Amino acid sequence: MNIRNEATDRLFRSILNLKTIEECYDYFEDLCTIKEVQDMAQRLEAARLLSQGMSYQKIAEQTEMSTATIGRVSRCLHYGSGGYQTALERLDGGQKA
Repeated sequence: MNIRNEATDRLFRSILNLKTIEECYDYFEDLCTIKEVQDMAQRLEAARLLSQGMSYQKIAEQTEMSTATIGRVSRCLHYGSGGYQTALERLDGGQKA
């Protein structure tokens, strides 16, 4: 399934146009369920911890994620399109998380 289309472009442009964390909270609260936002935040946290060399087991204990989900994040982190790497490198003023 290809996610690249006009509607998805519009979604991503709408996110890029948000200016503050508060605007993001408001938008994502309207756009997603709380669980969906929490799941995305957990996946980013897993990517951050994996990039620091933490084991699946420690990440599972810390985040309460399944090791299967952590494995999927790991595959994306290492063999995906580079989205996690870009996001992690740009967090905290350009410092790799």
